[in-house]
Amino acid sequence: MRVGSAESAGGRLGAVLAAPRSGVVSLGRSGPWLATTPASAKQVLTDPAHFDFPGDVSRSGDLSASRGDTRSGHLVFDALSPDQVAGGVEVFEREWAAALAAHERTTPHAPYDAMTLLRVPVARSTTAAVLGSADSAQRDRVAGQVLAWIDALAPVIAARRPPAGWTRTRRAERRARRALEETLAQVPGVDPAPVATLLAAGIQVPIAAGAWLLAWLADHATGDVDPLHAVWETLRLTPPTWVTARITTADVDLADERIPSGSVVMVSPLLLGRLESLVPGDPAGLGDFDPDRWRDGARRPGAWLPFGAGPHACPGRTLGLAQLLCVARWAVTRELELSEPVTIDQSRGITPAPCRFRVAPRREAPQ
Repeated sequence: MRVGSAESAGGRLGAVLAAPRSGVVSLGRSGPWLATTPASAKQVLTDPAHFDFPGDVSRSGDLSASRGDTRSGHLVFDALSPDQVAGGVEVFEREWAAALAAHERTTPHAPYDAMTLLRVPVARSTTAAVLGSADSAQRDRVAGQVLAWIDALAPVIAARRPPAGWTRTRRAERRARRALEETLAQVPGVDPAPVATLLAAGIQVPIAAGAWLLAWLADHATGDVDPLHAVWETLRLTPPTWVTARITTADVDLADERIPSGSVVMVSPLLLGRLESLVPGDPAGLGDFDPDRWRDGARRPGAWLPFGAGPHACPGRTLGLAQLLCVARWAVTRELELSEPVTIDQSRGITPAPCRFRVAPRREAPQ
């Protein structure tokens, strides 16, 4: 296997996967706490009165632009409508084909870089779905600025401590965010600050998920693979948002433990996706990529909450699944081969580092 497994990754991933499945455990002397069963995870995610959303994505602590009702100021977004998803998928299919063609035209003998290949298709697709009232040129400009902000945010998120306001890293992030918000302010009916955050999350996560999908399929034995099963198996093994956090607003009981007010409580879809009760197949092989396990209809894909749950569940989950399904349908009709081993980058979510692969034609798409 040429794709690194979370089980052997160490660091924060290792600490979470090694936690006892007792309901809730403390990872330190005074936290953070980790919900380790489906019941405790759902309680954390679906009870916003006791488990509040944490601070802003840029780690600045500045919530002055927030419009939400919670202590942290986060808005709750409605899920994208079927029409929005359909528009986003149409754009993705067009931009995905263009990205593949551009690679073949400009660098035909070089491996594909999944994280690069997916950037523009995902960004333009998600922006088209969210900003349907804007014209295509305006949407494409926003998509490019969101990618620039994501790139500027990367060293901020990866830093052990939030960078100070005067540092070059922080200044670059602020410039990128301001440029994006200024463009968004020109779109009728858009509140720039929260929509910028929505777009950043809705673009970065599918890019990483799509790269993981391509990595797993390139490392998987040949043979017919159901595209949707491949998507669900990718989201089980390597969900880019592999851990999410909440802050307790008061002392609260969770799985027979008393959690103090102000505590960080985490939920990990990556951990839940390795529970025998949620995943079919050999319990000894739950760390392996096996799309065929989902041919067993006895368990429901997604029970490990890769898109969260409750009021802060991912509003773009349907679009994200559709984007990944487009990639999977393309990939399963070809022979993909990794150009080099894939390791896990834990600096901002989990991303494959790197994911480069070569492609050859294979067979007709499975019916």
